[in-house]
Amino acid sequence: MTKTVHAPLKRIFLDLPAVAEVVALSESTVQELVRLGQFPLPRQTSGRRVGWLVREVEEWAESRPASTLPPPANTGAKKARRATTQPRA
Repeated sequence: MTKTVHAPLKRIFLDLPAVAEVVALSESTVQELVRLGQFPLPRQTSGRRVGWLVREVEEWAESRPASTLPPPANTGAKKARRATTQPRA
């Protein structure tokens, strides 16, 4: 008998939280860009559910111009202190 091996399915749609995470923007920014016509429109996947086609999100991301801005400065977030050992007396 031959055993059938199935390849994992590739995701076709992303919901809003996944889209925001993939493009490193907030959900509200993604929604604003959609309203402004600057981001792909979501597709209706069922009566009250929408999703973005992965392909369209990838195409949008690849169409973004290269940045001429320098990387952001240090945010000033404090790093966890390393434990220091005190010399024992």
